[in-house]
Amino acid sequence: MTTVSRHFFGEDLNDPAFSISIIENMKEEYGLFVWPCSVVLAEYVWQQRSRFSGMTVVELGAGTSLPGLVAAKLGSDVTLTDDAGRYEVLENMRRVCELNDLNCKVIGLTWGVWDEPIFSLCPQIIIGADVLYDASEFRLIRCRLG
Repeated sequence: MTTVSRHFFGEDLNDPAFSISIIENMKEEYGLFVWPCSVVLAEYVWQQRSRFSGMTVVELGAGTSLPGLVAAKLGSDVTLTDDAGRYEVLENMRRVCELNDLNCKVIGLTWGVWDEPIFSLCPQIIIGADVLYDASEFRLIRCRLG
């Protein structure tokens, strides 16, 4: 079942600064619905908005991309990443960017695989929510961030 959730950000929730719409699908595919830590990280990005404005940001394991989209709304140059083999998730990320009228780059990035797109990113800030849910991935993530 596909739904669209809306997430509001601002000092006064009766008059939010902006909202982000997320296309969610309650399949077993991890990256197609908003996880609680993603909401928490998105709120952190909003609260620390002066640190994110104008920065180059990469969101690792972005899935539905809520934190990265908040950073983009705040004026960051954002690249959203998720597993290169998860085509449905990557396509959903593109659709969510379009839905929110945001121009984020979306790239496939698989833990432990060194491919050319990663070398050109040069982020000032790296964010990721719920990326450490599989213990077998820890070493690969550490290798990626090295």
